[in-house]
Amino acid sequence: MQPLKIVFFGSSPFAVPSLQWLLESPFEVCCVVTQPDKKRGRGMHLGGTAVKTIAQQAHVELFQPECVNSSFSLRRLSAYSADLFVVVAYGQLFSDKLLKVPGICAVNLHASLLPKYRGAAPVNWALIRGEEVTGTTVMRMESKMDAGPLIIQKPAPILPFDNALTLTEKLAGEGAQLLGAALTKIARKDFTLTPQDESQATFAPRLKKTDGLIDWSAPATEIHNLVRGCLSWPGAYTFYRGRMLKVYKTRPLQQLPGEQPRYGDGEVVEVRKDAIVVSCAASLLSIEELQPEGKRRMSCSEFISGHRIGAGERFSNK
Repeated sequence: MQPLKIVFFGSSPFAVPSLQWLLESPFEVCCVVTQPDKKRGRGMHLGGTAVKTIAQQAHVELFQPECVNSSFSLRRLSAYSADLFVVVAYGQLFSDKLLKVPGICAVNLHASLLPKYRGAAPVNWALIRGEEVTGTTVMRMESKMDAGPLIIQKPAPILPFDNALTLTEKLAGEGAQLLGAALTKIARKDFTLTPQDESQATFAPRLKKTDGLIDWSAPATEIHNLVRGCLSWPGAYTFYRGRMLKVYKTRPLQQLPGEQPRYGDGEVVEVRKDAIVVSCAASLLSIEELQPEGKRRMSCSEFISGHRIGAGERFSNK
């Protein structure tokens, strides 16, 4: 098996299992590239990425360029004479010049079954769209985002209780193992490149704050999927008595029988001990965990005990 010299690019916690796998592998990680430190939290203290922490613990050389495509970055990255660039949730697009630097190629681990859900938020959109299966893909990078030929893929089921946090964590672990398998194939020169079917391509752009606004005219299942997919950013939300209310946990209930009274979209149908039942598109949604504006996240029972909410009140979009 050919020894590989690798420069690793990653920033978010999704990239951590892949870096850990590489650091324990027979391959040489000569540098870890991650995003610059940013001010975080209420105190706005300067903090590094999750990948930076792992690289420092392993005493691996670290590089945090503001622009990975700058002439300075190109010179520095070229100096490593790396065989491969391995990119996992890094956060910057690569120029054609940068993609030509490694001796073999640049590869990327992506959290979907490409060509579905190209873009920055594949896990979120797979949940929001109600997919039952997703997966991970290792591809050779090209200048067009997430459009390079496939090296290896592995499907993964989306379970009913999965949300953006649990599914991301699951795919991060499975993706690290898939990345290891792909790198082993490359080192053995035993891999094929399969072009993506452009006719099947779908997109998963970075979520905006407004993507989390609940539309109570949608079916309960769609709202439930929105809540799952928007955890933790931007968070699904609605408005109650003119103030924002974030919704963290829901459960779709049965369809409303035709002979039942007609409730308005977003209308509170029933207040239970531990849930608020809301009408939406001829169906019912049980809200079980939420966060009032300016308050902490809490169970629905806590919210009910502190608010005089009753049947007939309504959640709205403003």
